[in-house]
Amino acid sequence: MFSQEESKKIRQEFWTSFGKEFPHKWLLYNTKMKEIQLKFTFDRKVAQVSLDIVDNDAMIRTYYFEKLQSLENILKSEYLPEAILTENYELPEDKIVSRVYVELDNVSIHNKKDWPEVKTFLSTKMMQLEEFFKDFRDFIKN
Repeated sequence: MFSQEESKKIRQEFWTSFGKEFPHKWLLYNTKMKEIQLKFTFDRKVAQVSLDIVDNDAMIRTYYFEKLQSLENILKSEYLPEAILTENYELPEDKIVSRVYVELDNVSIHNKKDWPEVKTFLSTKMMQLEEFFKDFRDFIKN
């Protein structure tokens, strides 16, 4: 078991080393759409790459989520076959978002043996998710 301070240090070490090994200018929050963010998540159980619809208004989230659902076949056939679409995804802080994501199970940020596999997963999957988003941004936006 790790103290909060030790855990924080390990997370910082992971993300710093990830940035050095995969020096790419990730899109993340710079989607030019305030409702949509691309995210990396890595905790004690899973690693995820996601596209989150973060608006507090459920109707706005539903609007964008339905657009993404209409692209599901293309997303899965040409970009991320294992993508999961969840309209009401609960974040650890009890906030609800709509999320399109891929995940790698049974990995832990506290286990450095998992890091090489997770770094490759995060980089590869985010590249594919960014490509999908860039290709369909205009459709999603309008």
